[in-house]
Amino acid sequence: MHTLDHVDAASLRTDIPEFRAGDTVRVNVKVIEGNRSRIQAFQGVVIARQGSGVRETFTVRKVSFAVGVERTFPLHAPTIESVEVVTRGDVRRAKLYYLRELRGKKAKIKEKRESVPTKK
Repeated sequence: MHTLDHVDAASLRTDIPEFRAGDTVRVNVKVIEGNRSRIQAFQGVVIARQGSGVRETFTVRKVSFAVGVERTFPLHAPTIESVEVVTRGDVRRAKLYYLRELRGKKAKIKEKRESVPTKK
């Protein structure tokens, strides 16, 4: 392991769940306004994950009042309070930039169906 990797290892977070592009996530962000801080939730579809290690980022897209909003979050940032996976998406691409052009039902992502073991 390189020297920088040792330094970066202390900053890596372990409380982030496993998620991919296509998953719907709720990101709780710590917002500081003056001397007060509050938690702001941002829920949307993950359209990209980039980088690795401390520099890893992910982009979340949602439609708010008929306007598409995208935010890019550093995965290991201390301003991120928590990340929750709401639903798993069934997609075949790592980057879902094509969702920017789609409207209405076409922009909806199929939900991944988890197999449940049956009793015999």
